[in-house]
Amino acid sequence: MDKFSSPYNPHTEEARVRELWEGSNYANPDVMIEKGYTDPSSPSFSIVLPPPNVTGTLHLGHASMLAIEDILVRNARMRGMRTLWIPGTDSAAIATESKVEGILMMNEKKTRHDLGREEFLKRVEAFAQDSRGTIINQIKRMGASLDWSREAYTLDEARIHAVNTAFIQMHEQGLIYKGARIVNWDPKHQTTVSDDELEYVEETSPFYTIQYGPFVIGTSRPETKFGDKYVVVNPHDERYAMYEHGQTFEVPWLTGTITATLIKDEAVDPEFGTGAMTITPWHDAADFDIAKRHNLSYEQVIDFHGKLLPMAGEFASIHIKKARPLIADKMRVVVA
Repeated sequence: MDKFSSPYNPHTEEARVRELWEGSNYANPDVMIEKGYTDPSSPSFSIVLPPPNVTGTLHLGHASMLAIEDILVRNARMRGMRTLWIPGTDSAAIATESKVEGILMMNEKKTRHDLGREEFLKRVEAFAQDSRGTIINQIKRMGASLDWSREAYTLDEARIHAVNTAFIQMHEQGLIYKGARIVNWDPKHQTTVSDDELEYVEETSPFYTIQYGPFVIGTSRPETKFGDKYVVVNPHDERYAMYEHGQTFEVPWLTGTITATLIKDEAVDPEFGTGAMTITPWHDAADFDIAKRHNLSYEQVIDFHGKLLPMAGEFASIHIKKARPLIADKMRVVVA
């Protein structure tokens, strides 16, 4: 009776139960079959744990997710199904890099450029592995019935090999190819950013109306216009029926007179603005697609640090945020 009257001590009891669970290996469906607890012909039930980012520690959202998935997994296992819950962690790429850079700046007042590539990668790997260990321990302490014999890390050797193999196979099958393509680029972190990692923010910006030869165009990004030598209209827009696809004309522009070409493409919305727009293929995804469809040339306008390239003339080497109002002023002179 004494042991039932003693207060519950989670520090000793949870550690004991956790050790019992992990030692049994019952979360491994192969073990359950070997011990005769699961019929090998029974239906299977499998969940892949959404891998937490190795950027620190788990939060309440992770705990909620683990609790819900654990209920589903244990329910399936108790019903005799061949049940597998696969654990893993995610390297998190940019998020982890940003975290380590923040720590580096706070503790040493240095950037990754001060350390150099090799040393910085060592710091990132050390941080990721430390965080990974913390996260795995948190998950285990929650009692989540995962099969730890199948643990995966998105940057471990097996995963890297699998990804490389998949890309090689897709290339051999003609499903992927090497070629020029516009990407999301972060000038601060000096890296590409996937579409899933983008954050869209609505803001109110000045909208400039500009005379472009016989056409009137509008833009909120005048700093991209140095590379604009194509004006695009919808082929069904009657306002521009007198112009032919591929027709050229001279235009007084930001760095002098240029030869512009008219392109007709249904991607242009005739109801938006004047129905005519210039395109910057190396700046905008829609513009890039139009240029690719019509085999047009394209040239980079902004460098990897967010500054204008020499093609911008007097505005070269100026950051786009500083250059934008200056260019807009000059455009108004051109219009006049």
